[in-house]
Amino acid sequence: MLLTVIFFVVKDRSHCASSVSQVHMPEFPHNLWAPWRMEYIESLSGEGGGCFLCQYRDTPENDARNLVVWRTAEMMAVMNRFPYTNGHLLLAPLAHKGELSDFSDAELATLMRHTRDAKALLTDTLGAQGFNIGINFGRCAGAGLPDHLHVHLVPRWNGDTNFMAVIGDVRVIPESLERTYAKLREAAVRLGLPKG
Repeated sequence: MLLTVIFFVVKDRSHCASSVSQVHMPEFPHNLWAPWRMEYIESLSGEGGGCFLCQYRDTPENDARNLVVWRTAEMMAVMNRFPYTNGHLLLAPLAHKGELSDFSDAELATLMRHTRDAKALLTDTLGAQGFNIGINFGRCAGAGLPDHLHVHLVPRWNGDTNFMAVIGDVRVIPESLERTYAKLREAAVRLGLPKG
């Protein structure tokens, strides 16, 4: 079904045709309540207690609570608590470094291997049909944690940009983080990920 919505506002009614004497547009609130976002906002201002990736690195006993899907001696794969889509993962080196030039060739190769494995996991578990994979450098480029490099792996599906994103600048995450986490952990073990 095709739905077309047309919005228009008449600022100067004197130019309207006589058959349209008044245009009334009901006022309604434009608030979208997302109180869980405050945790993210506070983390950007430093009120959240520093680098959350380093906190996760230092507390492996809290991996389930922190949504760490896997970890190795060099890396960890973590679910994003503020995802763009279901299954949005962060691939982070354990070392607190912010620039590509801070990493050795071997460390960068490890980062790419983990990205490969995470992509395979999301394809298998969530049936992802495409991906946005990237690294943000600097707050002006969207880096919420500019001093600890991490790769965003965002699974995509045909048609996943629906009317909510177009009209309300909102994305719908259809499954709880905890349920997706359980699926990813089980599938990672089943697939023997990460490899190598």
